[in-house]
Amino acid sequence: MTASLRTGNDVDLLSVGALHFRSRAAAYAHILPAETLAEPPAAALAAWWAERWKWERDTHRLTVAEDFDRIVGFTYVGPSEVEGAAELYAIHVDPVLVGTGVGRLLMANALEQLGEIGDPAVLWVLEANERARRFYERGGWKADGETRVEAISGQPVPQVRYRRGR
Repeated sequence: MTASLRTGNDVDLLSVGALHFRSRAAAYAHILPAETLAEPPAAALAAWWAERWKWERDTHRLTVAEDFDRIVGFTYVGPSEVEGAAELYAIHVDPVLVGTGVGRLLMANALEQLGEIGDPAVLWVLEANERARRFYERGGWKADGETRVEAISGQPVPQVRYRRGR
């Protein structure tokens, strides 16, 4: 797979929402019930990204991975609520391309961007998402002991914070 990266824009948000929907459904299928993962639908996730981007475009960075003209992955980074830190808010890859290097390409780019925003870098991951946790740990991220419970479509889900840097 040869993917190229570029800065995301308003036109990409429909594709980003659809990819987020597919990625989340595949990654969390063993964690959450199918009916939970069916909500919100892809179009609603696209609208959610459009609204978020409207307010955060000056402080956050959206990067998309493309294979020809098709978006196959994306990252979203920006300042964190943790003082002085940057946060990786999202990294998603088309489920059929997981394991092809697209995620590593996106992560390498995200690490550069995070370093420009703040130090340390943090991210949150579902506690039960062992595949993602292994991916982050192979990339030098470490669980820092912080936890939280956030809702996904109304379903409370435990999360673990990872840190990289100071």
